[in-house]
Amino acid sequence: MNALAKYASLVTLGLVIIPCGLYWAGMLQLETVKWIAFVGTIGWFIATPLWMGRQTAVDASQVEI
Repeated sequence: MNALAKYASLVTLGLVIIPCGLYWAGMLQLETVKWIAFVGTIGWFIATPLWMGRQTAVDASQVEI
């Protein structure tokens, strides 16, 4: 699952970056770039937190106040 989430994160990040370069090269229309980048952004925000979570060092039940 972790490897799949990392792969999906990389692909969706590519959907954000690559169309911008293609627009700069004159190969894509602006409206197309906006939609592809939008889909890539939504996908990245869904996929990345699945593998980039942080580990909690201390459990709340172990902390004494």
